[in-house]
Amino acid sequence: MSLPLALTMGEPAGIGGEIALQAWSRRGDGVPLFYAIDDPDRLSALARRLGMRAPLKAIATPEDAATVFHDALPVLPVGGKCLAEPGRPNPADARLVIAAIDRAVADVKAGRAAAVVTNPINKEALYGAGFRHPGHTEYLGELAARLYGATDVTPVMMLASRELRVVPVTIHLALREVIATLTSASIVTAGHVTHRALQRDFAIAAPRLAVAGLNPHAGEGGALGNEDCDIVASAVAELRASGIDARGPLAADTMFHATARQGYDAALCMYHDQALIPIKTLDFDGAVNVTLGLPFIRTSPDHGTAFDIAGTGAARPDSLIAALKLAAEMAARRAKQSG
Repeated sequence: MSLPLALTMGEPAGIGGEIALQAWSRRGDGVPLFYAIDDPDRLSALARRLGMRAPLKAIATPEDAATVFHDALPVLPVGGKCLAEPGRPNPADARLVIAAIDRAVADVKAGRAAAVVTNPINKEALYGAGFRHPGHTEYLGELAARLYGATDVTPVMMLASRELRVVPVTIHLALREVIATLTSASIVTAGHVTHRALQRDFAIAAPRLAVAGLNPHAGEGGALGNEDCDIVASAVAELRASGIDARGPLAADTMFHATARQGYDAALCMYHDQALIPIKTLDFDGAVNVTLGLPFIRTSPDHGTAFDIAGTGAARPDSLIAALKLAAEMAARRAKQSG
């Protein structure tokens, strides 16, 4: 990979800065070339607070990252000074958090970076700055439309680890809203986006999708609700008719043990916790959030801002390192396909 990865700052009061410093400190363990879009003074103060020997160097362009990375963490200044303290968000920082995301996507669009890797944000802290999206995934979809002129962007969240890949068809919704919102069309769309991404970015020539039922035991033939017969089964039939190897609806309580996982490459789940509970149980520290369906690559650690441990040195960089490595692997595959 010749281009660096663009790592956003995330919420300054969270653990994003310290796991970025730790990830750079492990660069000898296969961590790929990256630069942080952040406030250099904030990161320097954080390194001193934690007693970390992690020198930083401000860079003018992403192209400078390669010459710096061996000796110091390259930091592209985000354009302002962060005011937050660890564990204590400051609303004034919201514009910088958003600016870091915007800059990372713009750098990839301009061919200066290979992929976007995002540190966790705190949505509540951003709403005062005009952020109106449920999360990163939806905002990145807007950026794709704005910067790339893409009119058919359908961002889909995937959580990926060595043991399991899951895609929640609905994400940040209350359970009663899941039932009201879920449609065959949304399952089919998620299935197609997932199928294409597994082929393009994960080098799986013939992906196998397992589709979870909505209700316990996939509805027991209608005894526990008609949604699995009317919505999920119809979607599976449509996916299969289009040539996708999809199975379901399957009882979610028997989909995730070791033997069952050998039978598919990704699981489509009907709601947030149905997807996230199994993968976080299997690999809490190493799972990666991947946004499928975008014209650029985006990965992220599969955890939040962790305000309760921010600034203490207790945060682990495993998920961020996994996100950086996966982004680099995906970028290399796309480069090979286009070259």
